[in-house]
Amino acid sequence: MVNLKRALLFLTVILFAANPFTSIAAEETHGHGDGEKTQAEEINAHIKHHLEDDHYFTLYKKGEEYVGFPLPVILIDNGLKVFSSAKFHENDGLTEVDGQFYKYYHGKIYKTDAAGSIAYDEHHHPTNAKPLDFSITKNVTGLMLAALLLFLGFTSLAKTYKKGSNNLPKGVGRVLEPLVLYVRDEMAIPNIGHRYKEFMPYLLSVFFLIFTLNLLGLTPIGFNVTGNISVTLCLALFTFVITNFKANKDYWKHIFWMPGVPVPFKFVLAPIEVLGMFTKPFSLMLRLFANITAGHSVVMGLIAIVYLFQQQLSVGGSIGVSMLLTLILFFLELLVAFLQAFIFTMLSSLFIGMAVEEHAHH
Repeated sequence: MVNLKRALLFLTVILFAANPFTSIAAEETHGHGDGEKTQAEEINAHIKHHLEDDHYFTLYKKGEEYVGFPLPVILIDNGLKVFSSAKFHENDGLTEVDGQFYKYYHGKIYKTDAAGSIAYDEHHHPTNAKPLDFSITKNVTGLMLAALLLFLGFTSLAKTYKKGSNNLPKGVGRVLEPLVLYVRDEMAIPNIGHRYKEFMPYLLSVFFLIFTLNLLGLTPIGFNVTGNISVTLCLALFTFVITNFKANKDYWKHIFWMPGVPVPFKFVLAPIEVLGMFTKPFSLMLRLFANITAGHSVVMGLIAIVYLFQQQLSVGGSIGVSMLLTLILFFLELLVAFLQAFIFTMLSSLFIGMAVEEHAHH
């Protein structure tokens, strides 16, 4: 408890120390000329660009140009169309493929004409038709990389067990084995019970996938896969489908005809329980997305101190303050990377356990 109080006190001091810098940034942005305002807008645009998915793998920005490598674009529009995303960058977002014109606009691909025209509705949203997009985007690349790393790691661990059950893992297996046992002993068995083996493959997959993606997001490569709500939605849907398809009759009886309560209340509780079926995966989706997105935004905002406070703190001072605050938050994000994987897996095992729990009948 004492250590926790000291940690909270230290964090409070850091926040109060950073508060004057935040005020200076606000003044520079809103009231001291167009140069500073443009710089702040560029930083916000760069953070937004990092958080969003992209058809081009950006490594860093050099002047006004993003440096990286193109990714394959795969479209289904009157047939299969496969080409490099470099075509969009070469022609200012417009390209022609098999007589069809496509415009890359705000991270989306729209069908258009030879002039690249985009039509808008009253809310200034594009109304052009979009082809079916199955492209290998930056997030898909991150998922593939995470899958490859996990495949190599667990293949090494499996080879160790094939040699004998008493053999000690080597290399990365020494890191993976304690985590596997942790998921089994601290999540699956307590929450699911004797049927835990049936769901261990899913729980291990989702835990290690989220944990690996979160760690990749802290590297300079710039992945933000678990900060994409489409990815967290997909993971939450897996939990939702498994929970409801594996649920026993007692689970459904507790939802639609709650035992042990008066009949009038059964009709009141049924809609609430049905709504709860959907709010559980929704909370899984939103919690992971919000925490990872907030972490990435704050880390990049602290890095931006180097550019925003050079006049007030000097170049060396701004770099020092930025490094100090970023390092503190970086180590906190390492904890969050594990914590979010733990919470998602723990709640998934809890929801599954509630669905397959066998109730005593009297």
